[in-house]
Amino acid sequence: MSKHFPIQTLIDLAQDDLDAATKHLGHVQRERSDVEAQLNSLLQYRDEYHARFTRTAQSGMPAGNWRNFQAFIDTLDTAIDQQRRLLDAATARLEAAKPEWQRHKRKLGSYEILQARGEAALALKTARSEQREADEHAAKVLRMRADNSVE
Repeated sequence: MSKHFPIQTLIDLAQDDLDAATKHLGHVQRERSDVEAQLNSLLQYRDEYHARFTRTAQSGMPAGNWRNFQAFIDTLDTAIDQQRRLLDAATARLEAAKPEWQRHKRKLGSYEILQARGEAALALKTARSEQREADEHAAKVLRMRADNSVE
């Protein structure tokens, strides 16, 4: 309908809020995915490095290389632990953003339902008015015919 309902302003504001919440949710989802990908890369690198070292160590290795390997693995393990904490934090941010997005979506939906009800009520009122006008016109035509036939 072309008639502008006052609730349209609320719908527009709620849509803006939902758009912002959607953008934020997308951002935290991408952030979490990036952090998870980095963690997976670190884990894969650690496994590959360990396998390479194990193959090399089977043919004999100086003690210094063993200490260097162990120090590097310890550093990788520290980085992996840190990345896991970052992933936990990113997951928490994502889980916090979901209900906020859902709240904005429900709010917009509620306003749209109210608007639809208002439009339905207006359509019913308009239909009744048009029917009343049609009935009055038909009655007027009948009266005119009756008046013309009496003369």
